[in-house]
Amino acid sequence: MTTLAELRRIAEVEFSTMVACTDMSEKPRIVLVDNSFVDVWLSRKLANRFGFHWERRHLDGTIYRYDNFPDVAWREVPTYPAHFHEGAQEHVTAAPFSLEPGQGFRDFMVYVRGKMQRGQIAEHGA
Repeated sequence: MTTLAELRRIAEVEFSTMVACTDMSEKPRIVLVDNSFVDVWLSRKLANRFGFHWERRHLDGTIYRYDNFPDVAWREVPTYPAHFHEGAQEHVTAAPFSLEPGQGFRDFMVYVRGKMQRGQIAEHGA
């Protein structure tokens, strides 16, 4: 089972150029260099139940979230219960990431880095 410590290591080692700091205590959060952040949730009771939320509303009004909560509103999504909120809560697509929490987190962070590097997201508050 994937742990918060493993996700912290992935963030700090594999994504060090975009991670400003991590706090995996009470509310697990990874603060990025542009002052956006990724909140992390792993179920303590249900194996492989997770959510990764990139919060950008304070910067440009967007959010990106990959989770596998069985929300019936998204049951038509081909990868249900896994789904991806791309840019807005209402814009939901099939999950393009691994269903395994550790690899899914890594995939999600690669997506975040890619958007930042391509300039689709303003870096460093620019």
